[in-house]
Order: sequence, then structure tokens, then C-alpha cells
Amino acid sequence: MHDERTTIEGRMSDHEAHCDELVADCRLRAAIDLFAHTWDPVVLAALRSRPHRRRELRTAIGGISDKVLTETLHRLLANGLVDRRTYAAAPPRVDYGLTDLGESLVDGPMRALGRWILEHGDELSDAQERAERTQSTLG
Repeated sequence: MHDERTTIEGRMSDHEAHCDELVADCRLRAAIDLFAHTWDPVVLAALRSRPHRRRELRTAIGGISDKVLTETLHRLLANGLVDRRTYAAAPPRVDYGLTDLGESLVDGPMRALGRWILEHGDELSDAQERAERTQSTLG
């Protein structure tokens, strides 16, 4: 176990060094980009409980246009976080659900971020309000 952990930590250190050299190509940046689009984590969270049809997703989410939902689903499909299942029926039925990779993102980092915002959300809101007040008095 110790040897395995040392090997993993060694790979992480090598990867971190590589990230310092090539920040634009860092895997951490690729992971952060998953949260850069406002609707990506919202759609992932909506799919957490079970697969949904497009109409169900729009209803569950609320406030998302059909165009934005289409773009979001394409992006999540391309990143391997969501899969699309087509069923032979009349009319054809299509469901979107999380892949194993998508589930690991939702159950790992997204869940941790949710816990963090529950614990620190008031502090974050207060800091943002102070910054807005400062900007309005300066500008």
C-alpha cells in the first residue's frame, strides 16, 4: 500500500510540475472548464437522480432555453459526462443520463462544492456585496 501511494504521489508531483510549465495544457484547467459554463453543472445535477428526456430536463431545470440546453448536452456528451440513449418507439424516445465519469464528478467535486457553499455561502455573499458597494462608490 505504501509503495502504491508513493507511486501515485510521485505521479501527482510530476504532473504538478508539468502543469507549472504548461499551464494552458494542465488537466486541472480542463476540469475547471467543466464549471465555466453556467448550465453544465445544473444539467449534471438534474441528471443525478435518473436519466431524463429533454422536456423533463427543461421542466426540472427551469429558465433554460432549448438552444442552451442543446449546446449544454452536446458539450457534456463530448466530455463523456452524459450519454444519449435512443429507444425504438413511435415517436422515437431519447433519454440523457450520467455516465460513470459524470456520476463521479457529481458525487465527488460537485458534492464537495455543495457542502462548501452551504458552509461558506453567507461569507461569499457578504464579500460580493462589499465589493459591489466599493465599486459603486469608486465609479
